[in-house]
Amino acid sequence: MRADRLVSLVLLLRQRGRLTAETLAGELEVSTRTVLRDIEALSAAGVPVYAERGRHGGFALLPGFRTELTGLNHDEALALLTAGSGRGEQVFGLGSALASAMRKVVDALPESHRATASDAARRFLVEPETDLLSRRPDTEEVPRAVMIEIRRAVLAGHQLRIHYTAADQTPRWRTVDPIGLVTVRDRTYLLATRSGADRTYRLSRVSAAEELPEPAQRPNRVDLDRIWRERCERFLSDGHITVSVRVDPARREDLLDTALAVRAEESDVDGRLRLEVAFQDARHAEWALWQLGTDAEALAPQSLRAALRDRAAAMAARYSAET
Repeated sequence: MRADRLVSLVLLLRQRGRLTAETLAGELEVSTRTVLRDIEALSAAGVPVYAERGRHGGFALLPGFRTELTGLNHDEALALLTAGSGRGEQVFGLGSALASAMRKVVDALPESHRATASDAARRFLVEPETDLLSRRPDTEEVPRAVMIEIRRAVLAGHQLRIHYTAADQTPRWRTVDPIGLVTVRDRTYLLATRSGADRTYRLSRVSAAEELPEPAQRPNRVDLDRIWRERCERFLSDGHITVSVRVDPARREDLLDTALAVRAEESDVDGRLRLEVAFQDARHAEWALWQLGTDAEALAPQSLRAALRDRAAAMAARYSAET
């Protein structure tokens, strides 16, 4: 909304000083012409914004001008600044809204606390793009227009048409009743019903979306955490394989990176861990355990042990032959 954009423009000028129209347009995600119209509106409303001409010119506020935003203490602002840092700003397509909110948080602080809170927030890094092994997360991109349309339908309680590509199927349109959005490990899912049946859609597989005017058939109150947990349990019990594994604790995370879920875990002899993990199918389980070599041992099912034994025997035979 324009009112929010005008507030953000004032806060940008307060916190960063003189800025060009092009810089303001980039920060606010609007055109330069829109910025110039907003500057005129602020001036007409009595906000002391002025233009400086020349090579290093731009727009600025008269020194000493401030708007009063109160209610946050130092730790509250620090918590919000930290939560809004890193890749979290991309969740549900709310990056620009979060950036605007962070400017308001900084401006809400007393002058004496503003610099220290901003500096403290820079000392915390939430979910960086790589871990200690330089592995990048498997981030899925969702088109901004798709995310906005889905988010609107979820919040408004309207039906939604999505052009969706399910696994091993051709893309087609579906009309669903949206319940909520869930993000897990940089993947975002739409929880919905379709003709009364539960459906879960991965947003990276949605190529187009359209909010419909018809109201969605859904309860007024929802426990999204419970619904997600129930759907996860149903998903894991549908055609997947459960494997009992003994693994070196140092390789635990490597195992979990390839498994669908952990159903049980306890300490075992020799300092190893015993886990019950779920895989997509027997082929997926064999591939995952093979990657860990002797650092992991499949205890059950017996068919998986036999498959790994046969693979190891074939590999040994290949490399024992004279070249």
